Amino acid sequence: MPGNTNAAGDVFGGWVMSQMDLAAGSAAGTRARTKTVTVAIDGVSFLAPMTVGDELSVYTNIARVGRTSMTIEVEAWRRVRQSKETQLVTRGRFIFVALDENNRPVTIPPENLVSEEGSEAG
Repeated sequence: MPGNTNAAGDVFGGWVMSQMDLAAGSAAGTRARTKTVTVAIDGVSFLAPMTVGDELSVYTNIARVGRTSMTIEVEAWRRVRQSKETQLVTRGRFIFVALDENNRPVTIPPENLVSEEGSEAG
């Protein structure tokens, strides 16, 4: 939207990063099965501008899972308005920590112990 543009008239990079953080947070929370928070953003590259009217799609990949943290690789792609043309505009790595109800780091369960319904397998 026009309110999300920078001085050059392109979509503000901070808005794109916020959408990437939302997508990464969703992936992190689903994998950890608990509250997660962003603790770092590493290696963000702005590769191409987005213009008002472009459609944004954000894709995530869990690259690493540690004891309490995980690294999520994120790519943001634009689809040019009224076109099928797509272009990678931004990519980066977002680091999340899993937290318990007291906001203290908590161990992320092994993936093979988490079923599709979210209950422990066994």
